[in-house]
Amino acid sequence: MKALVFEKFGGPDVLDYREINEPVIGQDEILLEMKAIGLNFADVYRRKGNYHLEGQPPYILGYEGAGTVKSIGENVRDVRVGDRIAFADVPAANAELVAVPKDKAIPIPEGVSFEAAASLLLQGLTAHYLTKDSYSIKKGDVVLVHAAAGGVGQLLIQIINLLGGTAIGLTSSEEKRQVVLSAGAGSVFLYSDNWKDSIMQMTSGKGVDVVYESVGSTLMESFDVTRVGGTVVFFGMAGGDPVKVDPRMLMDTSKTLTGGDLWNVLTSREERVTRSRELFKWIAEGKVTISKTVFPLKEGGKAHEFIESRKSTGKILLTP
Repeated sequence: MKALVFEKFGGPDVLDYREINEPVIGQDEILLEMKAIGLNFADVYRRKGNYHLEGQPPYILGYEGAGTVKSIGENVRDVRVGDRIAFADVPAANAELVAVPKDKAIPIPEGVSFEAAASLLLQGLTAHYLTKDSYSIKKGDVVLVHAAAGGVGQLLIQIINLLGGTAIGLTSSEEKRQVVLSAGAGSVFLYSDNWKDSIMQMTSGKGVDVVYESVGSTLMESFDVTRVGGTVVFFGMAGGDPVKVDPRMLMDTSKTLTGGDLWNVLTSREERVTRSRELFKWIAEGKVTISKTVFPLKEGGKAHEFIESRKSTGKILLTP
């Protein structure tokens, strides 16, 4: 089979599309013929050597994708050859064939494409738990979303609207501002603007109910625009490490700081399937849409250059 591999850590140029041995599935695994593969910043970090990689080179990136079942292990009972399956957390996805443990196999319903499924799971399940678990969005909530033009950001805005909230987006350029407005944000501000004053003015000096903070270095600014008794949900630090938070500030303002990590939520196949089912339903009904850019897997280096350029919006996919 063909796969996108690399022998050493470095830039996009270390990636090589070449023939390697097919994976051999175990008795509890499914062999999936890939149709679409999600690209995430974690893949960039692993390529650079910033994240741990198991095994020996050649390494294969990718943890998210969708395809059709080619064969099944002897202990697999509820999946058949030809079934449409997606996954959110299986390594070595940048290949034509992937061995998927049966407990991580998520059925794709009719009305949802391979590309939509591969675009949705990691980022969609993240947006899902952030709006349902970390902070449960209620009708009338005013919500600030950092990095709103990204894949998670656009999904957050759409889900906030579905749940009855009002979304305010933050992004870095006028072009991305238009993307965020198209995703359904009521207002969008640029980081280069005096966004804190603008948000306080539009909330009559009260502040927002909740901030979804994924930049890290803006954590204290997020608290500044959060109302007394409000919540900041910290789930990323793409812009740098956050400062330490004084618990006395939390006490004095009755504000809440909470964190979120997808792997503390996806603890069973039931969790994966149940949460994915709601996301797939929203997709099939047209209530949630995904903007995406697609590259052939053999041009994976170009896809990595694109995601690192910070010019991308929405999801980047690779297709074998």
